[in-house]
Amino acid sequence: MSIPKQFNGRLKLPAVAAPMFLVSGPDLVIETCKSGVVGTFPALNQRTSEGFEEWVVEIKSKLAAYEKETGAKAAPFGVNLIAHRSNKRLDADLAICVKHEVPLIITSLGAVPTLIDQVHAYGGIVFHDVINVKFAKKAADAGADGLICVCAGAGGHAGQINPFALISEIRQFYDKTVLLAGTLSTGQDIASAQMIGADLAYLGTRFIATQEAMAVPEYKEMIIESHAADIVYTPKISGVNANFLMPSIEKAGIDLSKTPEKTEIDFGSELKLDKDSKAQGAWSNIWSAGQGVGSIQSSPSVSHLIQTLHQEYCQAIATHQEKSKQFL
Repeated sequence: MSIPKQFNGRLKLPAVAAPMFLVSGPDLVIETCKSGVVGTFPALNQRTSEGFEEWVVEIKSKLAAYEKETGAKAAPFGVNLIAHRSNKRLDADLAICVKHEVPLIITSLGAVPTLIDQVHAYGGIVFHDVINVKFAKKAADAGADGLICVCAGAGGHAGQINPFALISEIRQFYDKTVLLAGTLSTGQDIASAQMIGADLAYLGTRFIATQEAMAVPEYKEMIIESHAADIVYTPKISGVNANFLMPSIEKAGIDLSKTPEKTEIDFGSELKLDKDSKAQGAWSNIWSAGQGVGSIQSSPSVSHLIQTLHQEYCQAIATHQEKSKQFL
């Protein structure tokens, strides 16, 4: 088991806040990193590469100022790049990441050795999303520093494999960093992820309802009100199987039973924003979430959330140790 040396002394929790489309922005990333959890965002959350670079500069400068003022070390931040041919901005956005030496790159839909080599050249690391062993082996062969096991129940584009099975098989051939994604919302969940062989927990849905998230109030409220039964797994929204909040699909007037299969992958790269940078169109009101929504009942600040997660995590470890004594 392994955690990157770049993370040493910078984490309060063994966790990464996942990059979420239309949710993760500078405020969420900065506060997450200041609180000791890796903060990330998708490059496509900015409608242009120029805007994306502005976000990278803002995050780097504010985290540097925080470290100078407090003497504390912030957790590293990361950027998610869609490494699929449908993403016309990949080369431009990667060049910006290289220019500013973004500490962590998270790639999805394509483990590209040349991309990984460019990140390694400046000392950065690359984690790659995988939903099965086949893709995990490809990413490992490409040189990925970490594999994000996106298991059944994860928000957004997710797999269907049970985490016990996927992590067990991946650990048979991969000894670098393994992250677990899928229904993780509490400190107990983070501890459980480590117990089954993951190095880091990968939390997305729990951060949607935070005060710093870019999600609209209606999205946050729906997260708080929803349960696992409200999550639907379908390829009909983006062209790739993903988990969405069924109430948001119904509210958008979409009947999935009458919706044809998409023939092209659409990650919102052509998303239209108004002058206030608010999303318009289908992607603005069809919302993704994981099956862990049932344990989310509040909309705290990021710092308060991470403090709560830390307390829950420590209590879970202590409880496990106490319960295990009779078997040792």
